[in-house]
Amino acid sequence: MSWSIGGIATPRLERLARDRSLAFIFTAHETAALLQSGVDPKLVQSLRLMKGPPSGVQRSFCRTQLTMVGKLVRAKEYEQAEPIMQKLIASDPNNSALRFALGYIQQQQNDWDAAFDAYLDSRNLMPGLSDTHARLAYVFYRYDDGDNAIAEARTALSIDPKNSEAYRYLGLGFHANQQYSYAIHAFQESLALGPDNADTYYDMGIAMASNGDLNGAAAAYRKAIALNPQFWEAYNNLGMLQHDIKHFEAAIATYQKAKRLAPGEPRIRYNLGNTYLDKGDFEAAISEFRELYRTNPGWQQGHSVFAKALMANGDFKAAIPELRLAILQDPTAAVEHRVLGQALLMAHDQEEALRELRVAVQLDPDSSLAHHYLGTTLLNLGQVEAAETEFREALRLAPTADNHYSLAACLITMGHYQDAAGELDTAVSLRPAETVYRARKEELLKLMRASASR
Repeated sequence: MSWSIGGIATPRLERLARDRSLAFIFTAHETAALLQSGVDPKLVQSLRLMKGPPSGVQRSFCRTQLTMVGKLVRAKEYEQAEPIMQKLIASDPNNSALRFALGYIQQQQNDWDAAFDAYLDSRNLMPGLSDTHARLAYVFYRYDDGDNAIAEARTALSIDPKNSEAYRYLGLGFHANQQYSYAIHAFQESLALGPDNADTYYDMGIAMASNGDLNGAAAAYRKAIALNPQFWEAYNNLGMLQHDIKHFEAAIATYQKAKRLAPGEPRIRYNLGNTYLDKGDFEAAISEFRELYRTNPGWQQGHSVFAKALMANGDFKAAIPELRLAILQDPTAAVEHRVLGQALLMAHDQEEALRELRVAVQLDPDSSLAHHYLGTTLLNLGQVEAAETEFREALRLAPTADNHYSLAACLITMGHYQDAAGELDTAVSLRPAETVYRARKEELLKLMRASASR
């Protein structure tokens, strides 16, 4: 029961019992307790049917407290299960299986240090069991320690080369070390041994995406979903792939499926809002982000993306506090300072815009856009010479038609008509279909003729 509570899959437990020539005798009461604790009925039946020598026949003793732990784990009530398991271990401190189950319970609460200690104790009590080494590999992976994850997984496989979970954790270790081809191969080995593991397909999908194989990744995510239709994380990752290749409608439909499975998961709404924004459906994007922050007020990601949706929808004032939150989280974010400057500029707060855009230029002096908007703000404030300097720097960094046009507008304000005409000619040559450049050139010629006739 303890190994099952610890998350070891039914096929693995069956094989361990078979390899050790174990057979079990269950009373009706014990059978009921096993089933109540969450042990797979197929496993109970399989163990009952196994034949073993007299020395290998095991009498099953199902403790009431352990049955309760199994029920709590099945209900994902891990905090309630842990103290009961601790009491069981106190009464049987040399029981490797109990410590293994404790590690799993702590793992499910993301208490990785405690889980590591529990798995280490389990391994020391039963050093020849591949599964404890495999779980230690997983904890090392969660520590982002790829080398030790690989080492423990290889130790697990040296004990039992048919441990599919060990191959999965070997793949995760390789992924942590950005060795994606090795990771994919390890996941394939795992699936050859355990072909019905949705988690392994999901992990392989992540590795394939990291390795640039988007089609393979999508196929892996779809296989994970086929094996586990409740696997919202696989839907979410599939949606991100569809977004990346600009299949926005497909991505939205996939995210909606994920959201129905996990309506309170903030990552889904965040990704869905991003996709609506890139699709150009600003109202839908705004609606998703508003609901995201209403239901998850502590969620920190996405304020700058929310602001872009608001600005694209013309609501510059509402975008300003979102951008300030984004900057509060990362004061050195040059893009957020620049976009905040743009929002303030559109909201007619020229002085605040000037301050933010100066910060943006200081943080990223090679940003043509930051110099452009700083030039625009300075021009609005009547600081034409400083504006000219910024427009020329923007043009140096990005010699686009728009930057030539903006410099021309500044030069016209300064009365430098000939220089402005040259900039407009360049803008027209770069984008001959842009009628506004030609219209401004005609206006300038009229202004020059009127000036010459005086």
